[in-house]
Amino acid sequence: MPEETKPIVPLKKNSFRQEAWETVRFLLIAFAIVIPIRIFVAQPFIVSGSSMDPTFQNGQYLIVDELSYNIGNPARGDVIVFKYPKNPSQYFIKRVIGLPGETVNIDTTGHVSIKDKDGNSVALNEPYVVYPSDQASSSTLGADQYFVMGDNRAGSFDSRAWGPVARNLIIGKAFLRLLPVNSISVLPGQFRQS
Repeated sequence: MPEETKPIVPLKKNSFRQEAWETVRFLLIAFAIVIPIRIFVAQPFIVSGSSMDPTFQNGQYLIVDELSYNIGNPARGDVIVFKYPKNPSQYFIKRVIGLPGETVNIDTTGHVSIKDKDGNSVALNEPYVVYPSDQASSSTLGADQYFVMGDNRAGSFDSRAWGPVARNLIIGKAFLRLLPVNSISVLPGQFRQS
């Protein structure tokens, strides 16, 4: 008995209207997913300048975690992105050195020590600083203020020049370094005191 052959049915062509609706529907779903993530969870930034050398170089592409600081506070050693206190339309990247209520002391050799609210003092271990500065200073922080400095202390415009950063100006912490590809890392530059 010969095999029965079935006729080939041509695919029904979608009308232009159907194709356009499918495209619009796809874009709406994509925007509904991407926009909230972009606004509330993570934001891309490109490093500009050398104030964080050697930890971050000019042109590196970062993803900043905006969610963590909605449920917690910055910690000493976090690399953060924040709005510049003197011009909130500009964004800076620096390292958190001093926390609310502490006094940050920097001696003429560039060594940093922190005095807490109880008067206890500790010298910071900062292996990420390759280019120290001889600029001495002392700053006592308010209840909602953070003292930030670049890792390139000799070439960083930071809290030593314009004062502490208010908590509400902090956008988030560096979460991913994506470019250049040979330096991809999670929580790049983060350092915790032992």
